Amino acid sequence: MDLKDKINTFQHSNNFWISFSRDIASVMLAVAAFAVISQIVFGMWTPMVAVESGSMQPHMEIGDIIFIKSIDRTEIITYEDATPNQISFEEPGNVILYRPYGQEGVTPIIHRAMYHVETGESMWPGGPTAPHSGYITKGDNPITNKYYDQQGQISYLLPVKEEWIIGVAKHRIPYVGHVRLLFS
Repeated sequence: MDLKDKINTFQHSNNFWISFSRDIASVMLAVAAFAVISQIVFGMWTPMVAVESGSMQPHMEIGDIIFIKSIDRTEIITYEDATPNQISFEEPGNVILYRPYGQEGVTPIIHRAMYHVETGESMWPGGPTAPHSGYITKGDNPITNKYYDQQGQISYLLPVKEEWIIGVAKHRIPYVGHVRLLFS
């Protein structure tokens, strides 16, 4: 049996094991194609996160899937610096995904970059000075997020350093992330 016959048998056989192998190969090819396209478009192999809390309501809901563009491929526009046409998730400025305190292995935070501070500047009116430069962040939910992350437990007294940022939120698919959240 030559190569052409083997390929034809693989493509058209009704044998359970050959059919099963064909299905596995198709799924692996689809996953590989998605990963390559994600790397090209978003600069990340896995550009999606599921929203786990209501801190960004009403603009992001628990269970939404958010597509993230790598920080290496975009610039951060803060709420303070945004022009009227620089809207992201219905508000000015970018929503960023970052690792609290830069720690690996912890759940990243997805909040809006409100403004940038330099070392020694006040982090908010009447607030303490920044120990290093970075972003002051805050969730969009007016009930649960009345204060900046740096005033509470998320990133207490530490602006978000550039190297802690994973990326910028770009797109939202409602409710699809509930499946992922079932496994956490």
